Order: sequence, then C-alpha cells, then structure tokens
Amino acid sequence: MRVFKVKAFARWARKQRIGDAVLREAVAEMQQGLIDAQLGGGVCKKRIPSLSRGKRGGARTIVAFQSTKHTFFMFGYLKNEATDIDSRKIRGLRQYAHHLFTLTEEQLATLLDQRDLVEV
Repeated sequence: MRVFKVKAFARWARKQRIGDAVLREAVAEMQQGLIDAQLGGGVCKKRIPSLSRGKRGGARTIVAFQSTKHTFFMFGYLKNEATDIDSRKIRGLRQYAHHLFTLTEEQLATLLDQRDLVEV
C-alpha cells in the first residue's frame, strides 16, 4: 500500500514537525483496526503525536483509508485548535476521498510530479 499526503496536509505536517515515520506508524495502526473514528466513505480520524505532546494532546488527522487501496492524509489539526469537524466539512472530505480512491496510477504520477501529492 502506498501512502500519500495531499499538498495542504504536507505543508501543515511540516509546520507541526510531524515526520513521515509518525504517519507510517499511524497507517500501520489503522491496518490493525486502531482507528479513532470512522467518518464514512473511507474517511477516518486518527490521532498522532505532535511536538512531544503524545497522541492524547497532540494532533488529529483526517485520512482517506481503505485497507486494499492507497491511503491519503487529507487534513490535520491540533487538539487545541479545534474540537470537532462540522458535518459539511466531513461531506466534502468524503467526496474528496472518493476522488482520491478513483485515481489511476498515471494520475497519481502526474499529481506527484506537480507536487499536489507527496508520497510518504
């Protein structure tokens, strides 16, 4: 399985100093069923540690995840920045996840070349 960060998430993760090893570990946990919340349509919420705060006080990520397909980190926020995501944003993230899941390998390569996606 290949793991990607969308451009905005990659920028956010870099700013928060969240490395690719943390993201790979989160995906491994998700493959074992350790998902914090199923938001529907392959969209999940997953806690990750941030800036030595640990998982509980750290960051939240919204991930397009299907165990047989690619995984895409789409959105991230710190716990103290927001407590929850509204239903309108969740619907938009589900639509975006559906789009990401339907990309062909050629389309993925193009998005990687254009730096709209970053591979973890």
